[in-house]
Amino acid sequence: MCNYRAAMKDKKRIVVKIGSSSLQHPQTGDLDYIKLERLVRELCNLRNQGKDVILVTSGAIAVGKKAVSGVKKVSAEENPLAYKQACAAVGQAKLMMTYQKIFAEYNQIVAQILMTKNTIVEDHNRFNAHNTFSQLLDMGIIPIVNENDTVATYEIHVGENDTLIGDNDTLSAIVAALVGADLLILLSDIDGLYTDDPRKNPDAKFIEVVETLTAEYMNMGKASTGSNVGTGGMNTKMNAAKIATNSGADMIIANSKDIGILHRLAEGANEGTLFVAHEDPHFNLPEFVNNLHK
Repeated sequence: MCNYRAAMKDKKRIVVKIGSSSLQHPQTGDLDYIKLERLVRELCNLRNQGKDVILVTSGAIAVGKKAVSGVKKVSAEENPLAYKQACAAVGQAKLMMTYQKIFAEYNQIVAQILMTKNTIVEDHNRFNAHNTFSQLLDMGIIPIVNENDTVATYEIHVGENDTLIGDNDTLSAIVAALVGADLLILLSDIDGLYTDDPRKNPDAKFIEVVETLTAEYMNMGKASTGSNVGTGGMNTKMNAAKIATNSGADMIIANSKDIGILHRLAEGANEGTLFVAHEDPHFNLPEFVNNLHK
């Protein structure tokens, strides 16, 4: 375990995912600017160490809902999916603007990338996406990634999920696989993987390291994180672990309560649950993504 953790210091390309519940004040649903500022500072510091950094962020729909609360009243019940689309469109712009302002304080340029399932499944799209990521990272730019909810939500509505990834745990693992990252960090509202849901079972045991992702571990992911803000539970994190480790990236699930955990993890701290990479040369990312939700 010590060797696994010590190896974190040598990671060169890191994908960090942060969930909706980690970005908001639970009392109001408004953005937690202190957390956002600390997150940006941590990411910029990793970048200043010469590491490639990619941020996968949730929160667009939640931010959009707050933003449109004061405009013309439209019943979300009349067309809930269209309402969600509108909130995503408004919220993504506001969220990106907020990130850009904070990153600018550290003289760090960022770029927005919105992805769908077709970005990976279609060869031409995947090639273009890979080239875009590669060029941005070569230029020292931090890509900020989210799923294109305005498209994906519509496709669900009409009964086709060809453009749906569905949650940012999975999306972050797909990004890690696409860019050849060697570390994926999922910041969530739970310390890591437990043998059972610790909120319901006080006897649940914490798991520090998963050396091989067996069916037993995958079954442990059926417990929820308990968040009522985001779409990802522990099950989606286990699916992310499957994608990441098969693609050659270690993955860590850690609690975002203290954003400073990012630099500690990168320095080899024994926090969160570490899933050890076992690259599978036969793992077919486009095929795996194409079969999501089938």
